[in-house]
Amino acid sequence: MKRKLLYAAAVLLATGVGVTVVQSQAQAHGAMMVPGSRTYFCWKDGLSGSNGGIVPKNPACAAAVAQGGTTPLYNWFAVLRSDGGGRTTGFIPDGQLCSGGTGGPYNFTAYNAARTDWPETHLTAGASLRFDYNNWAKHPGTFSLYVTKDSWSPTRPLAWSDLESTPFSQVVNPESIGGPGTNDGRYSWTARLPSNKSGKHIIYSVWSRSDSQETFYGCSDVNFDGGNGQVTGIGDGTTPTTPPPGPTTPPPGPTTPPPGPTTPPPGPTTPPPGTDSGCSAMYNVTGSWGGGFQGEVMVHAGTTPVSKWKVSWTFPGGQTVSQLWSGKYSGSGSLATVSNESWNGSIAANSHTTFGFTGTGSVPATVQNLSCTTA
Repeated sequence: MKRKLLYAAAVLLATGVGVTVVQSQAQAHGAMMVPGSRTYFCWKDGLSGSNGGIVPKNPACAAAVAQGGTTPLYNWFAVLRSDGGGRTTGFIPDGQLCSGGTGGPYNFTAYNAARTDWPETHLTAGASLRFDYNNWAKHPGTFSLYVTKDSWSPTRPLAWSDLESTPFSQVVNPESIGGPGTNDGRYSWTARLPSNKSGKHIIYSVWSRSDSQETFYGCSDVNFDGGNGQVTGIGDGTTPTTPPPGPTTPPPGPTTPPPGPTTPPPGPTTPPPGTDSGCSAMYNVTGSWGGGFQGEVMVHAGTTPVSKWKVSWTFPGGQTVSQLWSGKYSGSGSLATVSNESWNGSIAANSHTTFGFTGTGSVPATVQNLSCTTA
């Protein structure tokens, strides 16, 4: 398997085609966290898998993994179209709205399934709710939220005609808290939920970046049954989880930093590392097999160009890098350090490059102390 992956990587690098495709499709990441999207909740549901794997207990999530594997859940924040340009009705074919069609970097088609047992968030129609959208990579843009019509049924795949014609919430460049490159960094805004809704519905989210054509799509299953943000369908499939903080509850203070760098991320009024100068890095798992996995790291430049870069991180469970391409690797034990090759050290302002690797050990959904420095 490792030889096949390395051979494929070598071919892509030799032709230049594969690298271009990856870079054009993976410039940003994000997904609804409250109310959670299907990929986000199925990822959370499967986190208790042994050896770092993703093994969902929810039957809908388990069926999606059986159909499409776990790669979509390691990349739960990448339901996107690089050529979306903010387009909605008709751009994504009916029945494929939850996967963003089939033109994204990963295959999310299993998450279009018409089922009544997806994890869901319990809400009260007409109530005020704090919406959270993951900001794995930060970019300006518009967030639009639609809700299904009363005539929609969860027993059929979602079509554009099933959605109310206008968004019930639309916000431009909402407040950004924490991140980037963390599972709990988010954009947040407060809005009122649609009135006169009851029972199962889908809240459909569209994030259209204003600095590129990249557009994100997502389905969040909700139940308007008088709830206050409780989530069911995760874990044993029935037990509600603790509801998220209400809109009047401040976010966690800076004394509890999110996973990643040991230094807490700057507040929303201070640009994060890599957005003004220097560089930042984002880690992704792109594949796995027994005893090993494949990953990639995107190196982003801020508003000034980068001439040389170096990325380092620590694996959480004794994993090691076995092979690496598009970078120069040096490491000791769980510590990995990668510097640029001569041909990819220069990164234009607000652009990025990518390197990939194979590793041994259990699959690490995240790594620790991920950092990027420039020279």
